[in-house]
Amino acid sequence: MGNQTDMIVDHIVRSIEDGRLNPGDVIEEKTLVSEFRVSRTPVREALLQLDAVGILKRKARGGAEVFRPTLEEFLAILEVHGKLEGHAAALAARRLSKGDADALEKACAACDAHAERFGDGEPDAYYQCNLRFHAAIAEAAHNTVLYDLIRNNARKLLAYYRARYRYKGSIGKSALEHRAIAALILDRDSEAAEKLMVNHVTFDSVTAMDLLAVLYKP
Repeated sequence: MGNQTDMIVDHIVRSIEDGRLNPGDVIEEKTLVSEFRVSRTPVREALLQLDAVGILKRKARGGAEVFRPTLEEFLAILEVHGKLEGHAAALAARRLSKGDADALEKACAACDAHAERFGDGEPDAYYQCNLRFHAAIAEAAHNTVLYDLIRNNARKLLAYYRARYRYKGSIGKSALEHRAIAALILDRDSEAAEKLMVNHVTFDSVTAMDLLAVLYKP
């Protein structure tokens, strides 16, 4: 049952990452039971696990809803996430290995290539490049507790970060900031890397309101 539960959890998370599921979308138990040809037990366990980390909200009569924050919750989560990502960048600057540096360069190159080839186009594909860049830094921090915190917290914001790249000029700006952050990490400048990363992942209040308005479903 454990493997079945893990498979369903992975499926839901991937669906959120690639935009098939957005904040407020409802997930029905019977749909997952039919799709995966399993009993309700692993389905409910998967929903419970994702509810426990705040990605889903269980419904009283079964099923769940993808977490949709209020403005206050959104800004609070974003504030914490900025600190977590910033700390990861600072640790990466101090602990970066040769393998970490290679992975970071590869992630940056993918972002650069996308921005050069597509400009503002293919924002969802760019978002996948963005995820790999941030994962490379989180892994380079060599702190598994921090890595898990970043991963779980980021999953609550996936739809909003993905939507961010639909705005004109945002992809090019993001790729340039990735290069700047990577350069600071490679230079072992932990303080500057942390500061720039915090700024990079934090939305201004106008953008936050725009994203909540776009993704909000009455």
